Amino acid sequence: MQSSKTLLHFLKPLLLMVNLFFTTSIARDAPTSFCGKIQIQAPFLNSNSTVSSLLRHMIQCKSQKLYFRTSLGLFPVSSINYTSKFLTISHPPCSSSVHYVSPSLLSAGFPSPPQPNSLLLFNCSNRTHPMSLFFQNCNSFHACGASSSQVQVQEQPQVPRSCLLVDDLDKLDVGFDPKDLKCSHYSHLHRYLAGDNYEGYESGTRISFDVPDHVPNPCNECEKPNGNCGVGLRCICHPQECKNKVISMGRSVDPFGNVLFSLISLIFVIVSFFCL
Repeated sequence: MQSSKTLLHFLKPLLLMVNLFFTTSIARDAPTSFCGKIQIQAPFLNSNSTVSSLLRHMIQCKSQKLYFRTSLGLFPVSSINYTSKFLTISHPPCSSSVHYVSPSLLSAGFPSPPQPNSLLLFNCSNRTHPMSLFFQNCNSFHACGASSSQVQVQEQPQVPRSCLLVDDLDKLDVGFDPKDLKCSHYSHLHRYLAGDNYEGYESGTRISFDVPDHVPNPCNECEKPNGNCGVGLRCICHPQECKNKVISMGRSVDPFGNVLFSLISLIFVIVSFFCL
């Protein structure tokens, strides 16, 4: 009897913490200054500006991890640059072409980032494509993944290589897919300036949020039959179409379900310990 009272006394604060966690997770998060180590500020906080009121729905903080919201799901954000006004979506360094999501589809409807997004294609067996003019051979890469942060471009495109580089994704159709070239894997990159003259590449996809207040409502594009409205802009303009599944390694993961399972497991272990 005494052990039961002790167990109940111990579990009360734990159950209150669990209840508080789920209540705050289900409710819409209030504006915060940080999500993990990433600072959150205007235009993602509440504002009287029309554009800012839209952009504050662009990102979501879950369990201190920041995500870019889309009608496909949530994509992890690794950083936000408030000076140049873009955020960077992180991707696995080597993803199967079966799970390809076009960066152009993510960014359609937003302004172009300061430096264009790029794409690496690996082990492509079909080199004949209408857009092959924009493909370059590259080296200094392992079978699937960079051996250094720099991509070296081969000047002779006729030399067969296992790696192809699309330097500027804006030159490709939004509907381009690595499977069209029978590529086994791909990696998302973006260009950046290092120093005054040298330009290199880093992993990730940049999405610009440099939308002036005086421009027409960007959501107008989502109302046109063939408007320039990607999955990110569609989520902002039609929140009911947003998906809360985290897109990771080409699969959908529900972080809320994972945390729920972990908490239940923890409670089970604690109860089993006190009942021994």
